[in-house]
Amino acid sequence: MNHLLEEVRAAVWAVWNRRWLALGIAWGVCLLGWLAVALIPNSYQSETRIFIQLDDVLADQIGIGSASRARDIDRIRQTLVSSVNLEKVVRATRLGDAVTTPAEMEAATVKLAKEISVESQGQNIFEITATIGRGDFSDRENAELAQTVTQRMIDIFREENLGGARGELEQSITFLNQQLAAREAELAQAEQQRLAFEAANPDLVGGSAAIASQMSAARNELRSVEADLAAAQSALAALRGQLASTPRTIISANSGGPQAALAQAEANLAALQARGLTPEHPDLIAAQRTVQNLRATVQRDGPGSSGSLNPAFTSLQSMLVEREANVQALMSRAAALRAEIASINSSLAREPGATAEAQRISRDYDVLRKRYDDLLNDREQLRLRGEVESENSAIKFEVIDPPSTPRKPAAPNRPLLLAGVLIVGLGAGAATAFALSKLGSTFATASQLEREIGLPVIGTVSHVFTPAGRALRARRLKYFAAGVGGLGLLFVILMGLEFVQRGLVA
Repeated sequence: MNHLLEEVRAAVWAVWNRRWLALGIAWGVCLLGWLAVALIPNSYQSETRIFIQLDDVLADQIGIGSASRARDIDRIRQTLVSSVNLEKVVRATRLGDAVTTPAEMEAATVKLAKEISVESQGQNIFEITATIGRGDFSDRENAELAQTVTQRMIDIFREENLGGARGELEQSITFLNQQLAAREAELAQAEQQRLAFEAANPDLVGGSAAIASQMSAARNELRSVEADLAAAQSALAALRGQLASTPRTIISANSGGPQAALAQAEANLAALQARGLTPEHPDLIAAQRTVQNLRATVQRDGPGSSGSLNPAFTSLQSMLVEREANVQALMSRAAALRAEIASINSSLAREPGATAEAQRISRDYDVLRKRYDDLLNDREQLRLRGEVESENSAIKFEVIDPPSTPRKPAAPNRPLLLAGVLIVGLGAGAATAFALSKLGSTFATASQLEREIGLPVIGTVSHVFTPAGRALRARRLKYFAAGVGGLGLLFVILMGLEFVQRGLVA
């Protein structure tokens, strides 16, 4: 502890022994530092906050959801400090008064981009900050310029938000109209080419896929017609057999003639047999003879000699004619289908190149048609979106904190810099004096001398001042105190000027 105190005393004595050097260095460093601080222009900061609300039911229904809107707002935030927008700010403020060439405009926009920041606070709040500190402007002009730049950024944000999207939609719709016109011309040309090819090759319309489809459809239809024909022929054969077993006329007891008598005799014979008479019964024998005689008479005279036309026979004849016509129609259709299949096979075998051409024409036409329909759908969606945004905007824009003219500089912190320069100046002077004392051959205390030479020190001789020496010493102390006081007074004056200057801006 004593050694440490001794070192502190030695350091203080070394600095005090060279106090004039330390004071001169302190004055030099402070003057240079304060001059540098004075040359730093004040930067004034203007801030504003805006609120964006994303809420619209109709927009969600047509695909303009909050996620899409949030992406649009984020895109606007990112492009707000683009060179195009910054150039608008430069031209609309005093920053563009001295700009005459493109190179100067580029330099001005690059510098302004470093002075403007756009930050997101939460989901719907954005903060725009402009910090302006130009050496060729006064403090009041810098403060007003910061407020003007911030206000201009709000205007650009509003233009981008409310009008920019509509302008982009109009440009997109115009571009789609141009593309639709071009696609429509290409589609019309492809359609004319397809019609010409179809007129020249009616069997090859649609390419190999269409021809294969036609072949498959024709074969399926032929199989169906052949199945129907087989069923119709079977029904016709059954109807012919039924017609052959059906009598043309109907013989009844009241119709008269041999056939009527035969029918009556057969009825009587059946009645007797039903009564259970034996074959030897006279009545049964007489009835059998009568039936045999009448049958012989009917066979001799013919079956059509008497009786009425059978209605069942007439109905069966009508059905027979209808089924024969149906069978003939099915046979004709089957023959036509076989001829069509043969024609398709012949076309495929005869014109392979035309088949490939038909396929290419059909494919090109389908592709152009799909592109045209997609572009038409996109244009209608964009047009509907533009109408919704124009009539019922989904974005609610509100300025929470309007930009105000700053009353005090945001940078630099001049009082802190002035105090820091003063501390650095004093420290530089003291450090220089202490360093020079280490380079010299003097010792501040007897202990230091004893440690250095390794021999005991018997004693020390004190400095005795004469009255004239004491007066000179007192006068030098006054001068030194005046020098230190002048440095402190200059610091106080500079601090006062800084606060006075801030008051003038306010």
